[in-house]
Amino acid sequence: MSANIPPHPTTVGGTIGGILKTTWGYLMLSELRIKQAKAKDKPYKLSDGKGLFLLVLPSGSKLWRLKYRWQGREKQLSLGSSPEVSLKLARHRLGDERKLLVEKVDPSAARKATKMAQAHSFRLAAEEWAGKHEWAPSTTVRNKRILSHLYRALGANADAAVSAIEPSDFLNALRKLEDRPETAHRARSLGSSVFQYAIAAGLAKYDPAAGLTRALTSPATKNRSAITDPKKFGQLLCDIDNYQGQPVTRAALQLIALTFVRPGELRLAKWGDFDLKTAQWEIPGDRTKTRKPHLVPLSPPAVSLLKGLYELTGKAPENFVFPSLRRGRPLSENTLGVALKTLGYDGNTHVAHGFRSSASTLLHELGFSPEVIETQLAHVRPGVGGIYNRSHLLAQRKKMMKSWARYLDRLKREL
Repeated sequence: MSANIPPHPTTVGGTIGGILKTTWGYLMLSELRIKQAKAKDKPYKLSDGKGLFLLVLPSGSKLWRLKYRWQGREKQLSLGSSPEVSLKLARHRLGDERKLLVEKVDPSAARKATKMAQAHSFRLAAEEWAGKHEWAPSTTVRNKRILSHLYRALGANADAAVSAIEPSDFLNALRKLEDRPETAHRARSLGSSVFQYAIAAGLAKYDPAAGLTRALTSPATKNRSAITDPKKFGQLLCDIDNYQGQPVTRAALQLIALTFVRPGELRLAKWGDFDLKTAQWEIPGDRTKTRKPHLVPLSPPAVSLLKGLYELTGKAPENFVFPSLRRGRPLSENTLGVALKTLGYDGNTHVAHGFRSSASTLLHELGFSPEVIETQLAHVRPGVGGIYNRSHLLAQRKKMMKSWARYLDRLKREL
């Protein structure tokens, strides 16, 4: 080839039969040539250069195709049919696809990904995301209920492509749920998780729910009822010891007072989570609020309580420590609350979750380090300081939990 050949074809000598002759030595198509192309017994191609050609079929159909090489293999991509797609438009589409090649992207793969994203609705993405999680039964029911509210609020957008939903679309849906601010905020959080899943799966480019928290009405803060007066707390402990209901329920209330774990973590505990020889209870990450494993040092009274309970429920590692009377199920989330009400402690006085507040308040008053208390409560702080370490401050926490058990015993004896 001559070193003086220009980088782009330029026409010379006009047209011959509707065909443009170029300085590259091949022929470029014209609208006239395309119109005059007749069907033959076999398919044939009319090239326009740069991989673009018109495929003329025996049926008379004229199809635009792009031929290119990807990772050493020859591939073809459809660019539409003539005359619906003009020569000018076909060349424009050619330019778009060749830009992808320059960016090291396979045009065929990019097109498949786009079609998949367009076929994936928000509802479908949400169902796929939810199906990949194993929540506690109560959490599953709650999340399904909130997603159902969200689908109705989104209307037609629930079944539109997840990639097509804009922040304004999602905010308008959340506005419809704002008569219950807590539900609206939960819906935003779940929706954001769905969009994050869609991004990871190549179904969306960004999360339109990410920046909407401050645009919603803040839910009213609800403090869970808890007894923090030492004398009254001591009376509660005595009442629990004298509880006349199911022994397993009494043991659950006694252990939650000694360990102040979350009620759901207590109810779903299995014998395989405990090592009574080392006096430790490791709660798996799939059962904690932080989704990270939490190590609970066990005081001697806690170990003694569990050894006695083992005779009732500890036949296998997969057995629930606190089973329901219904075979194969843990205590229901209402059992502890009902037991407390039976003892005279209603929802305005003390609830199962309140043992955490009671412990936090009283341990601070006893002079224990806030960091040790917060670590034992499994409160993960934001930033670098919040990076979780299952053994963080373990020695200090073991000492604190033993002191806490002695303190509870003293409160009962001083009544």
